[in-house]
Amino acid sequence: MPESPPSRAVLMVAKHLNIAVNIKHVDLTKGEQLKPEFLELNPSHTIPVLVDDDLTLWESRAIMAYLCNQYAPDTQLYPHDSQQRAVIDKWLQFDLGSLYKSICDYT
Repeated sequence: MPESPPSRAVLMVAKHLNIAVNIKHVDLTKGEQLKPEFLELNPSHTIPVLVDDDLTLWESRAIMAYLCNQYAPDTQLYPHDSQQRAVIDKWLQFDLGSLYKSICDYT
């Protein structure tokens, strides 16, 4: 589902790195993420999912890091320098620890 922010983020990274992707749409409104063939790929029944040869990944942040490491190891999107990467990881995880908590506290 390219409309979801996590899916869009993965697609933006793939496009930036010139990685051709084969998109298979999963209609969440029809429960396609709960079908046995999807659950074999991702028992968490979430999107996006990446299948690359023998590797299957879900969670957009893990997919984006993998794409950078596997297909563009010298990219500045996810640099090798541990301090630079730590700053990127901090912002990749910001919504999990800070933003979502603030939203939940507000509502």
